[in-house]
Amino acid sequence: MAAVGDGSAFPRGRDLPPGLGCPPAQHSTGRRTRLLGISKRGNSYLRTQLIHGARAAMAHFARKQTAIRAWVRQLLARAHPSVVVAVGAKLASIAWAVLREEKGGATPALTRLRALISRGLEGTAALWPDIERTYGWVHRAAQILGNAAGETANPARQRFDGLIGAMTRHRAEAGSLVGAVEHFLKVTRSYRPGLFHCAAVAGLPRTNNDLEQMFGSQRYHERRATGRKTASPALVLRGEVRVIAATATRLHPPKARDLGRVSLRRWRDLRQRLEPRRLARTLRTRFRSDPARYLGTLEQQASQQALPA
Repeated sequence: MAAVGDGSAFPRGRDLPPGLGCPPAQHSTGRRTRLLGISKRGNSYLRTQLIHGARAAMAHFARKQTAIRAWVRQLLARAHPSVVVAVGAKLASIAWAVLREEKGGATPALTRLRALISRGLEGTAALWPDIERTYGWVHRAAQILGNAAGETANPARQRFDGLIGAMTRHRAEAGSLVGAVEHFLKVTRSYRPGLFHCAAVAGLPRTNNDLEQMFGSQRYHERRATGRKTASPALVLRGEVRVIAATATRLHPPKARDLGRVSLRRWRDLRQRLEPRRLARTLRTRFRSDPARYLGTLEQQASQQALPA
């Protein structure tokens, strides 16, 4: 609760949730009250944590009879669309009461909670500077990738590359999170080529949930058919053929006349492009099964090539 201090800026507990953007915005007239989505004002990170805490608290309410549980059941009975947000606002008011200790002091449960939070903050005080610095980098990367200003691909890519370069140069400043920053940089280098297609191609959405679900179902059915707990290694080698063929045949089963329209030249080019991948996988398998024999074969081939004709 460092974002709100000791709570003295809010006269009452019900004044804290509006400062965090939890209550809905209004567009009302004299005769009609129209509630919109939450206003999303204030500290977005704190509001997010309150919402996550509300989801966890609702699971606890289902197991234990409490006063808040009866209140939540009344909201659910009215088919309230934002019960989780309402519970988050209630938790913010309770947090304000913990900070202010109004009404003659907090309850024993709240006193224990405050002591527990204080001990946790004291025990992790040395970690917060590293977390704050690293979170600033990651949050900045999320803002660039979000591209709220609608920049084209090149400016967004240049700003992102500049941030990644700064993180690489100053990663030692992350302290105990150096390993996490290095992992972030490694994963970012792998995904970087495809991060800005949505900005380079007009009308291309950032995500396609239907397409992701289709590919996910393909992976699920392949695991069921093969008995593997993980994805098949061949999916990496022949994914551009196997995945596309499997999803295409599910959408439109091919007929005999469709096979007659296939270009033989394109088929041969595809086989030629995939053959080096298959050969590389075969050689890796041979080396893993018998390294001595594999290296001996390579040595023999190298000696034959070195002999004079």
